[in-house]
Amino acid sequence: MYTDLKDKIEEAWEDRTLLSENDYINAIETVIARLDKGELRVAEPIGNRWHVNDWVKKAVILYFPIMQMEEIKTGPFVFHDKMKLKTDYKKAGVRVVPHGIARYGAHLGKGVIMMPSYVNIGAYVDEGTMVDTWATVGSCAQVGKNCHLSGGVGLGGVLEPVQASPVIIEDNCFIGSRAIVVEGVHIESEAVLGANVVLTGSTKIIDVTGPEPVEYKGRVPARSVVIPGSYTKKFAAGEYQVPCALIIGKRKESTDKKTSLNDALRDNNVAV
Repeated sequence: MYTDLKDKIEEAWEDRTLLSENDYINAIETVIARLDKGELRVAEPIGNRWHVNDWVKKAVILYFPIMQMEEIKTGPFVFHDKMKLKTDYKKAGVRVVPHGIARYGAHLGKGVIMMPSYVNIGAYVDEGTMVDTWATVGSCAQVGKNCHLSGGVGLGGVLEPVQASPVIIEDNCFIGSRAIVVEGVHIESEAVLGANVVLTGSTKIIDVTGPEPVEYKGRVPARSVVIPGSYTKKFAAGEYQVPCALIIGKRKESTDKKTSLNDALRDNNVAV
C-alpha cells in the first residue's frame, strides 16, 4: 500500500543528498502528515504481536533536516523550532487544556484529553485516553484506547536505533503518578502501574503473587498490578538495594473497566 513511499524513504536514508530533491521531500512530508492523521503508525499490532515500521521512524528522523528553524507565535507565547504544533483539535474531537502541547506528526484520537502536557512527533494516543498534567508522551510512543496517564508520567521516546520497539501502552491501562516507562517497555492491556514505578529495558519485573517469583523484563503482562520494589544485589563494595518492580496482583476480567480498576487499586492498596 505504501511501497512507493517506503522506497523513497529508504533511498533518502541511505543517501542524504536526495533530501534536496522535491520527490523525496514530498515523500517525507506525506509520511508525517499520515502519522498526524493516524493513517500510519510507527508500530502497530498485527495478530498477537506488535510490528515496528522502521521506515516510518526513518521518515521522522529525516523530517528534521528538511525543516528550517522558525519562530512560532501563539498569543503571548513564542517558540523557536523546526516543528509545527498540532492544530484542528476541535475537528478531531480532542480536548486540550492550556498549556497542553502536541507536535505536528503526533496522532490524538477522538475523545483524548490533554491537560498541560506534551506529546511528541510520531506518538500515537488512541481514543478516550487522558494525558494528565505534566505527563510526557515521547516520540513514537504508542498509547491505546481509554488509558489514563497520571500527573507527571514519562513515556520515553525511541527514535534510534530505528529497529528498536517504542514504548507501548495497550488499551485500558492506568499509569500512576510520576511513573516512568522507557526503552521500549511494553505494558499489556489493562495493566496498572502504581505511583513512581520506573521501568527500563533492564528493570526486573517480578511477579510475587505465586509460591515462587516469576521474572519478566521489558514487558508487563496483561491486567498486572505493579508497584515499586527493590532487591539485594552484590557489588564489589558490598550488598545494596537495587530498584525493581513487583507484580502484586491482577485486575479481574470485566466488561466494566472502571469497576475493575477501582477494585484492583483498593484490593491491592496501590498508591496512584
